Amino acid sequence: MTQSTDIYNDFKHKKISTLFWQYALPAIIGTIVNTLYNIIDGVFIGHWIGREALSAAGLILPVMNLAAAIGMLVGIGSASRISIFLGRNQTDEAEKVAGTSFMLTTLLSGSVLFLLLYFIDPVLHFVGSSPENHVYAKEFLEIFLPGSIFLTLTFNYNNMMRASGYPFKAMVTMFISVIANIILAPIFIIGLGWGMHGAAFATTLSMFISFLFVMQHFLNKNSTIKLRTHNLTLNPQMVKAILSIGMSPFAMQIAASIVVVFINWQLNTYSPLAGISGDDTIAAYSNANRLVTLIIMIVIGINQGMQPIIGYNYGAKNYSRVKNTFFYAVKVATVITSLGFLLGFFMPETLVKAFSADEDLIRFSAIALRYMTLAFVFVGFQMVTTSFFQCIGMAKISIILSLSRQILILLPTLYIAPHFLGLHGVWYSMPIADILSTGAAYLALYWYFQSIKTRHFPKAQISNKSKP
Repeated sequence: MTQSTDIYNDFKHKKISTLFWQYALPAIIGTIVNTLYNIIDGVFIGHWIGREALSAAGLILPVMNLAAAIGMLVGIGSASRISIFLGRNQTDEAEKVAGTSFMLTTLLSGSVLFLLLYFIDPVLHFVGSSPENHVYAKEFLEIFLPGSIFLTLTFNYNNMMRASGYPFKAMVTMFISVIANIILAPIFIIGLGWGMHGAAFATTLSMFISFLFVMQHFLNKNSTIKLRTHNLTLNPQMVKAILSIGMSPFAMQIAASIVVVFINWQLNTYSPLAGISGDDTIAAYSNANRLVTLIIMIVIGINQGMQPIIGYNYGAKNYSRVKNTFFYAVKVATVITSLGFLLGFFMPETLVKAFSADEDLIRFSAIALRYMTLAFVFVGFQMVTTSFFQCIGMAKISIILSLSRQILILLPTLYIAPHFLGLHGVWYSMPIADILSTGAAYLALYWYFQSIKTRHFPKAQISNKSKP
């Protein structure tokens, strides 16, 4: 029996909880490791470069997220399609996805990153840079942006590696990257004294090392799916299939970037009215957001672990396993986000001290973290539900749910609440959006399962079973 046959049998028959952790645990570790990039940079920047540089790191987060968004657009869409094709035993089609994905990622990343570099000063002014932090932000992006194409390709093929039955290897890929960053960051930032340039060099070189490892897997003749030269084309059918699924996480990431920009604008506007520098509250938000992102990325890891199981069984029409996997993922995600609430609400000062020794910045960061995790208990359900619709190919619903929190709810709340509550209104907007978007996810899920029940148990069948 081949390795790929073993993998497919696991998807069909293995106990859901065991199979879930087999895929989710490496994905969770991988996403945590990936998030450590940002945390490691924050620690070294905050302690060895300075307060303005930490504020700059917060400002450029939306720009960095754009590179990650392209990776999600192509990578998650490709992984979802590969899972479905493998569930149908269509390996050739899965390999066409892998080839198209490489070309599509390179084209999109290259185009966007060139434009960002060309308009780097206007972009930084748009996201809210001040004269004090502008130079630090520019120093980082000048190095990071050209190298971020390796980030998008690594993210892309790491997802496909996991979807094709190699969760442990996908985890190792991310470990290689973060270990390289842990080693290189102090060398470039402290040892060579390169400041923000050093932080960017360490991050870029780490991504390149990870890229080499993940591509070696897809060029290996023993892999379940392989990257073949004749598939390196922009196959229109595959491009459409990839983008239709990947559009949901892409939209979520773009929306998150827009929200961060708007939050920075509002912090710059309302912080002085509270007697605080806008740069200080932006740095505080950046610190709190790093920790919140760590919890969010764990849930994303849960979603990534859930995705190949649901994708395969949905393709194979094993709907009971699809449903059981989803509800198990919801339980795990809710436990994680509840833990995030407890840590963020009851011990925020202890957590944010990792980024700075400045007492005022610690206090501001703790306030931000407490507000941002206030309704975190609900976030796990909302995120898993959104990912579930993406996994089964219902991209439109997934996109609507993705946008409901960020664009339809959070942006208007961020605009209105500060008019009445000042700076506190900026912070309160986030838990309000968490609660309302969870309600939207519940309604969508209720509609879906009611429609499934109707299709599988029509009224005539139910009435016949009820007769004595």
